[in-house]
Amino acid sequence: MPHITVNGVELYYELHGEGGDVLVLNNGIITNTASWLAFQVPALLPYYRVLLYDMRGQGQSQKWAEGDPPYTWETHADDLAALLDALEIETAHIGGISYGGELTLVFALRHPARCRKLIVADAVSHVGPQLRAIADSWARIAALGDHDLFYRATWYWNFSEAFFAEKYDFLLSRLEAAKALHLPSVIQLCRCFLSLDVTARLEEIAQPACVIVGEADILKPPHYAQTIAAGLPNAALHVLPGAGHASFWESAESFNRIILDFLQN
Repeated sequence: MPHITVNGVELYYELHGEGGDVLVLNNGIITNTASWLAFQVPALLPYYRVLLYDMRGQGQSQKWAEGDPPYTWETHADDLAALLDALEIETAHIGGISYGGELTLVFALRHPARCRKLIVADAVSHVGPQLRAIADSWARIAALGDHDLFYRATWYWNFSEAFFAEKYDFLLSRLEAAKALHLPSVIQLCRCFLSLDVTARLEEIAQPACVIVGEADILKPPHYAQTIAAGLPNAALHVLPGAGHASFWESAESFNRIILDFLQN
């Protein structure tokens, strides 16, 4: 799959499928396009073209270097708009989980004409004190340059206790993959996240929105999703029983069914 230079940055992307409306899926803060491939892409491809990409600083896209400007939500949104331009995609359904769900909100505010329906999963519209402390600690740990430590300091927040019990060996196996993270870019992503504050502007987003959250999300608890759903003029809230922050993995079948029902009705 190709790389493309847009808005002054080289992005890696994958456009799956041949016909139909485009659905963009934005990644969580320390994940990449591969996170959607096992569960979401096979379920969605019969109905949509699925555009996956790594934001600047993620996966196979260009990383932050000393002297580069700090990451901002506006830059991320303009990167996506430029990618859509380059691929000649005028409008799309826009969705994402966690950091990607937050980008979905910012993108809808900054580029409303490009958006059809919105999917916002396990995300927030502002950063409360406890979440601020968590994200700040992630940035500080990333600054130590120890990939193993960073993974072990962050993994607990992303999954439910039940998932940990069932998939502990799998989660341990991801330690090696964590070494691919570019920690200076992770710091930038964390700092960008800490600047998020769009709750007061949610009423400006007119598109139909599907808000999803794991019932057992301890990183971004359900009250954040409730705030988003209450603030958006045309939103429905779905709580996935027992699922943690990575609800698209833990409750993939329910997650996919909710998305498809929303997009097709």
